[in-house]
Amino acid sequence: MAAILCTLLLLMFSRSFTSTLSLGVGINYGQIANNLPTPSRVSALLESLNISRVKLYDADPNVLTAFANTNVEFIIGLGNEYLQKMQDPQQAQIWIQQKVQPHISQTRITCITVGNEVLGGVDPQLPQYLVPAMKSMYQALVNLGLNSQVYVTTAHSLQILKTSFPPSNGAFRDDLVQYIQPILAFHAMSNSPFLINAYPYFAYKSDPKNVQIEYLLFEPNPGTVDPHTNLKYDNMLYAQIDAVYSGIKALGHSDVQVRISETGWPSKGDVDEPGATVENAGIYNRNLLQRMQAGQGTPAHPSQRIDIYVFALFNENMKPGPTSERNYGLYYPDGTPVYNLGVQGYLPRIDYSSSAKNALCIFRVLVLLLGSLLFA
Repeated sequence: MAAILCTLLLLMFSRSFTSTLSLGVGINYGQIANNLPTPSRVSALLESLNISRVKLYDADPNVLTAFANTNVEFIIGLGNEYLQKMQDPQQAQIWIQQKVQPHISQTRITCITVGNEVLGGVDPQLPQYLVPAMKSMYQALVNLGLNSQVYVTTAHSLQILKTSFPPSNGAFRDDLVQYIQPILAFHAMSNSPFLINAYPYFAYKSDPKNVQIEYLLFEPNPGTVDPHTNLKYDNMLYAQIDAVYSGIKALGHSDVQVRISETGWPSKGDVDEPGATVENAGIYNRNLLQRMQAGQGTPAHPSQRIDIYVFALFNENMKPGPTSERNYGLYYPDGTPVYNLGVQGYLPRIDYSSSAKNALCIFRVLVLLLGSLLFA
């Protein structure tokens, strides 16, 4: 009876208050940590936040199984260490048969990222493997009849840019054009997006005395004007996106969409990481979410709604590097928000039984009812 009541109440109220409780973006679900909640608990957290798009850095079967029948869309990842091997079409097909096919009937896998930040990265050998691996993965999807459900792409850092300002002069590094040109041709052929990991924070970290932090945090500021287009930019992220579009156009393409596969702000850093504070992280992500909920585009592409995956869901305590790398999460591993985002999520304390699921469901209905009273 409780389950039936729960279902009826959710049907009545969830559509009305989705916008109240939704973050309106995708989320990066990294797992380089030894203290994270189980995937089934994470599934409940994301459901309470109404997040329906998740990006993984691998194809963890435990996560994909936990999210079965949830209608959450997944981007799954092929690690850089597999690129050389995946040039072989047979190996690519085996990978998809093992990692994708067992789950896709119940879990919505919509994208495979082949490598992450390969171009301009630390390994100079990897770029030569990237495009062949992307093509092999795509052909394997075609062979298995999955290419209409799953697209193939790769994510880039902004290190691929030679010029980023003014945005209309955006251009890719000369030494990387030989790789980016065939990647763009692949995207145009397969109708897949060009992904970038964009972090305005890095600009402030490298030059805090001369970079106005309000411009990075979407706070009121004088902005900047592109002298060639006379377009005004009130934040760095939009300028970075348009710089990438300009680089793509300079290589002869206007048929490839740019999407943001990662962006975020650290809530804690080392002494040489100015601006990495809870306050700034909260401001960045709250302002970002408000703009995404408004469906904004960039000044040069106002009709193209920006598509963003926030980095990241949790702080990850085993990530190498400076302190900031372990403090990009919206949540601590125990489900406590790192800062107020303006939405309320719920992480179950334990993996729950059927009776507890009913109680949790009723709890969510009460949250929805409370939201209706607060935001009516």
